[in-house]
Amino acid sequence: MDIEDLHSWPDSVEEAEALQERLRDRVREEPGPAVVRTVAGLDVAYGSHSDEAVAAAVVVLDAATLRVVESAVAVERPSFPYVPGLFAFRELPALLSALRKLRATPDLLVCDGHGRAHFRRFGLACHLGLLTGLPAVGVGKTFLVGEHVEPGRERGSFTDLVHEGEVVGRTLRTQTGVKPVYVSVGHRVDLDTATRHVLALSPSYRLPETTRQSDRLSRAALRERESDPASAPPPAAAPRGR
Repeated sequence: MDIEDLHSWPDSVEEAEALQERLRDRVREEPGPAVVRTVAGLDVAYGSHSDEAVAAAVVVLDAATLRVVESAVAVERPSFPYVPGLFAFRELPALLSALRKLRATPDLLVCDGHGRAHFRRFGLACHLGLLTGLPAVGVGKTFLVGEHVEPGRERGSFTDLVHEGEVVGRTLRTQTGVKPVYVSVGHRVDLDTATRHVLALSPSYRLPETTRQSDRLSRAALRERESDPASAPPPAAAPRGR
């Protein structure tokens, strides 16, 4: 699939933060997509030494049955330091490599991470949405910024996640009596649409099937790579095309 040439790759924390500030106004919040046939889940697993390898997995599910229809993996060395709010710059290169291996383009991306619920309103889901041009949603296991009231115990209950007076996401209960997840807009969706899709993707467990399946695949790829000393990941490099 095509990846847009949006920017050169930052060499420092200051450049990365400035890039997020510059790109955040390009994120579009809109009602679509109303109909989704395929959904891609994206997740990254880190090796025992986080500077040595990351395994990125993309798993495409049939939105109606939640069955896996395609998957791809890339294992690479991270090229950016571990900095809160800038995780995208560690994970994007491998995620984009995995996305390029897909035969078909999914209708929606669901990221294990945040979108607008971010210090600079430009988390991983926003960045991936802009680079691919696809609708994207962020689903965090924990919240990064903001405050919220605990939602009701029932499945489907939610409250707003608010940061500096702005609603940046939702605290969503995907299963009755379990911990909520944190949903935010990535690109080309609105918060109602994002919430609806995440709930539909979570029929039985706290995390959406997109996250569960991509997490499982990324961990398996990393275990396989670490068990074979001859298959070390290639040196870190900036993503192709930027």
